[in-house]
Amino acid sequence: MSDIRKRTGKRGVTYQVRYASRAAKTGYAYKTFDTLKEARAFLESGDAFKAGATPNRHLSVEEGVRTWLDVCEKEGRGGRDPVTPYTLKTYRYRAGIINDYEWPKPLSELSAPDVVEFRSWLLRNHSRDQARKVLSYFHSMVLELVNRGFLQHDFAAGVRVAATSRYDEPVTIPSESDIHALLRAADRLANSKNLQIARTWERYRPMLYLAVDSGMRPQEYLVIARSSFNERGVMVERALDAGGQKISTTKTASGRRFVDLSPETLDMVRHYAQNDAAPNDFDLAFPTSNGRWLSSNNWRRRGFQAACIEAGLVTIDHSEGDSVEVPKYKPYDLRHFYASMLIENRVNLKRIQKLMGHSDIQTTLNIYGHVVERVEWEQDEQTRLISSITSKKTCGEFVASDL
Repeated sequence: MSDIRKRTGKRGVTYQVRYASRAAKTGYAYKTFDTLKEARAFLESGDAFKAGATPNRHLSVEEGVRTWLDVCEKEGRGGRDPVTPYTLKTYRYRAGIINDYEWPKPLSELSAPDVVEFRSWLLRNHSRDQARKVLSYFHSMVLELVNRGFLQHDFAAGVRVAATSRYDEPVTIPSESDIHALLRAADRLANSKNLQIARTWERYRPMLYLAVDSGMRPQEYLVIARSSFNERGVMVERALDAGGQKISTTKTASGRRFVDLSPETLDMVRHYAQNDAAPNDFDLAFPTSNGRWLSSNNWRRRGFQAACIEAGLVTIDHSEGDSVEVPKYKPYDLRHFYASMLIENRVNLKRIQKLMGHSDIQTTLNIYGHVVERVEWEQDEQTRLISSITSKKTCGEFVASDL
């Protein structure tokens, strides 16, 4: 682990960088700078890691894992932002699996066949999905150590666990009529004669409208800040982390984005946040009565599912001999609906990627490729294009229309 220590001596105030070094007996080396800026630049540039790196020495896998985790926590791998504490917990869990394997050689002496044996061990002792993720983490570690001079080459390249995408089956996308029904249900519940229901939906209604009109993830709009809204829309900058226990930044830098909102949705949300929201220390637009954020479970059960039932958007589950009504959709399906409307309105794919907060275009295509194909096919088949275009409604228009 690297750090900077302030020292006062004959030279006055200096800043000492302590960094890992395989050449030093203690495992650490030191370098002194006159200014804190120089010390930070030394660390952030990766020079500290390169100075302590010794290619072709007996670097163990455990040491490599420890260095990689330190990079993820303090700097961010590959130039990305440092991972959140909750994500780091996941990294450490999978790093533990890497260390559980009895590696036959030091890290610097491993080759592709050794990684293949590791893959076989993973597949025998863990689920296929877990094996795929752990091997991916291992490869990420190797690449980071190569880039920092600890290793000379990427011996893990090409060794992976093939996996079917969780989006191989098309995602569930509500229809426009179902969304209309859902929003009308929210309107009725907010105007219920039952005062308790009306008070509850005074908050849930703008949340539901915002979810439909922005495509935000539930963990994003549950903790959206009042200050994130302006006259045009909303800036998404934070999300729930640590299993819903704390507010953090969005999971990736690409998650931070601005989303335009329909005027009706924007007015509804801002009115509630400014006039009806409980006082709170987190600048929350939708706080609970005690000034905290709403849990995702409570929103799903008491809010979203109640709206689905009110709207008649249910299916019958016949499990265990009983027939039970269950909601037809999940909160995340509103995000899929938003993306589908962008595609229907022929928004550029790169713009869709940005609005959805995806880190790369491949994620967007993996999830919504079948929607893109359908829309392109329908457009190819139509000949009266002007009529088709002018009959389309924008996302903002259909959200508020007929209500």
